[in-house]
Amino acid sequence: MLEVRDLGVWFGDRQVVGVDALDLDKGQTVGIVGETGSGKSMTAYAIAGLAPGMGARVEGSVKLDGRELIGLSDGALRDIRGRRIAMIFQAPISSLNPVFRVGDVFLRALRLHGASKANARERAAEAMRSVALSPDLLHRYPHQLSGGQAQRVAIAMAVALRAEVLIADEPTSALDVTVQAEILDVLEKLQAEESLAMLFISHDLAVVSGICDTVAIMYDGEVVERGPVSETLHHPSHPYTRELLAAVPRLTTPEAPDA
Repeated sequence: MLEVRDLGVWFGDRQVVGVDALDLDKGQTVGIVGETGSGKSMTAYAIAGLAPGMGARVEGSVKLDGRELIGLSDGALRDIRGRRIAMIFQAPISSLNPVFRVGDVFLRALRLHGASKANARERAAEAMRSVALSPDLLHRYPHQLSGGQAQRVAIAMAVALRAEVLIADEPTSALDVTVQAEILDVLEKLQAEESLAMLFISHDLAVVSGICDTVAIMYDGEVVERGPVSETLHHPSHPYTRELLAAVPRLTTPEAPDA
């Protein structure tokens, strides 16, 4: 469904991403894992067509159902973003306009993609219920939402737009463990119901192992290892992957004191 080949991202003369290949099929979750600065998020922005707006130069190929996205006009990309490819960010409140109520943001996005005003309101309420939120929250401003509520709103937006590909950029890293588990449950439930293709970006190997089918390990802007989650994380072949796994904290049972 999504096919990435020879994707390069530059800021001036400095290349920050060089991904040779990455594939994502319908109903599949692919994880991208790496430390801060490894190029995970910039890869996502390039796939979603957002990197040029950040001053980056993007080369290579990103195809959605065979249609090339690199080089498309802003208007063509705007039609694809949201309607076919949606993205949720690490800090969802900062991605919502603080002067608009949540419902206004929904309506503007849905109307932009052709929904009538009545249909947009109905789809927004339905999407909120799908992520276990009351439609009453549509009347609130972003600063009146908790972190977990804001993240669910971001997911609900993707549901309302009926996106086929969901790019989740560190969607749980700013949340406490309990809320994190709730958000992951929502994502897994929606994926099962809607057959979403999901690109899940994280530095948390435990989260990735629980939600992803396959994983790509990024280091210094490149994918150094990829494969099924169980195989890659239990039998890593690249030294960097082994270092990542060795850095994961583990609980140990204290030894009993001598009698």
